[in-house]
Amino acid sequence: MTISVRLSSILAAITLVSLAPAQAADTCDTLTVRMIRATGASLAGRVGSRAVFRAADAERMSLDCRAPRRMVLIAREREPSRRFYELIGDAAQALTGASAEAAETLALVLHQEALVTGRPQQGTTRRVAIRCETASDADPFAGLRTRCILAPLPVPHAKPVLRRRADLFVGTTAG
Repeated sequence: MTISVRLSSILAAITLVSLAPAQAADTCDTLTVRMIRATGASLAGRVGSRAVFRAADAERMSLDCRAPRRMVLIAREREPSRRFYELIGDAAQALTGASAEAAETLALVLHQEALVTGRPQQGTTRRVAIRCETASDADPFAGLRTRCILAPLPVPHAKPVLRRRADLFVGTTAG
């Protein structure tokens, strides 16, 4: 009897372990489809937990589904068109549920600050962290000039609900 219980628990553990990669791939597939629908990009390729997209307004777009998930958007121009920032907003909304307008505005501000300071800049909105950097103007032959990375912010834990007040037990009433 104990052997069958042990065997069944071992088989259950093996089943759960073997389902984990399939569930992770399924989650990445779902996120990839969500990204395609939100940005209008097409899937260029997918290997494991990474997906690469083609978009008219970005030289490269890549999604890494491993925790922490992140999206990288790259433009050839040192000062990309406004549509590049709209693409960042759409990607942020698909990745994290953040406001597309807020993410777009933040990316534009971070990029402008990176141009002025010559250093990477990062910031956050409600649900997304964004880091933007530009290539140096001193190297005119640098292939990729602007890169922005999006990542979801950790969800804050809810405060515990107080069950007792004024030292009363759960079942007692005041009065």
